[in-house]
Amino acid sequence: MMQDRIPAAAAFAPDAVARTGPAATKDPRPPSSAGPGKQAAGTGILPPLLLAIEGLRVRRAARPVLRDVRLHVARGEVCGLLGPNGAGKTTTILAALGLLVPETGRVRLFGEDPLTAPDALRARLGLVPEGDGLTEWMTAGDYLQHWALLQGRPLGPEEAAALLDEVGLAPPPRLPAARFSQGMRRRLAVARALVASPELLILDEPTNGLDPRGRRQLLELLRGLARRRGVGVLLCTHLLEDVARICDTIAVLVEGRTVAEGALGELVGRAGSQRFRLRLDGPLPAEALARGSPLPMRVVHQAADEIAVELEPGATPATVWRTLLFSGWPICEARAEGGGLEAFYLALTEPGPVHPPQPAEAASQAANDAGPVS
Repeated sequence: MMQDRIPAAAAFAPDAVARTGPAATKDPRPPSSAGPGKQAAGTGILPPLLLAIEGLRVRRAARPVLRDVRLHVARGEVCGLLGPNGAGKTTTILAALGLLVPETGRVRLFGEDPLTAPDALRARLGLVPEGDGLTEWMTAGDYLQHWALLQGRPLGPEEAAALLDEVGLAPPPRLPAARFSQGMRRRLAVARALVASPELLILDEPTNGLDPRGRRQLLELLRGLARRRGVGVLLCTHLLEDVARICDTIAVLVEGRTVAEGALGELVGRAGSQRFRLRLDGPLPAEALARGSPLPMRVVHQAADEIAVELEPGATPATVWRTLLFSGWPICEARAEGGGLEAFYLALTEPGPVHPPQPAEAASQAANDAGPVS
């Protein structure tokens, strides 16, 4: 897995670029990938890209493990990197950090090739790898100060305590890291990544081992870093609930290829209908089902105190519920049952030859190319 070897941070300077003139042609993002609310109406302003990957192909041990990856993370944006085990997520991150040499394709970290000036570029990001790599005999505060000193950024005890408080480790535990729970270790790993005041934060399964409260706290922290400080966040996770809660955009990898990328709401909204279970606080109006409904929905199941409905693509649930309430439906709860991000993801990642290789690639692929990807 990834090793966390990141030098000291450079200063953070929020900025923005206009999609006008020659520079506009160089922004490879699809129209939806800027995320909801990211482009001010009528201004043509998009946040600058911190990470841009196009057509990435990587071989390891003479075997192609990334075949056609594209990924974009903008300033102030939370992007979820999704995919089954072996899809190539970790390999993509390694290539983004300049730790793997691409066979073909383009990788730009802060607008530059990470292979040309890796130390200077990595100094501007924070990394939370899947393995925390802590110094086991140090306390949390001592470890952060030691880490900061190694990166050339001295950190005082109060600053270290403030970082630990930010990730939910306050008061700072006086135990050595070897005696930390898994959740405490993950929080300390996040605090370590924040020492650099990063412009881009890359996290690989950061909520592993956290209890529900700690998980929510960490997700709110990541969201706040993006919204208040303009930090770009790349969240690599299997937890779709976390992605739905905080991500603006997503990229889905399957067998080393990006099969979907863009604004989360737009991708899921175009994917198809959504099923909801409505809990009722009384009987339906006599004519509710007999005359059918002009609304963009159909009833798929009815019981004494609840009813399951499926909304058509593009329908806004809040608008449908409001209309039903005004029509006399005694709805006291609406709960998503299917559709949404989970259905979208499962449809894309169904096993089988759904995403065949390109003709030029197929000619050179070995029969065992589809083996596991680290």
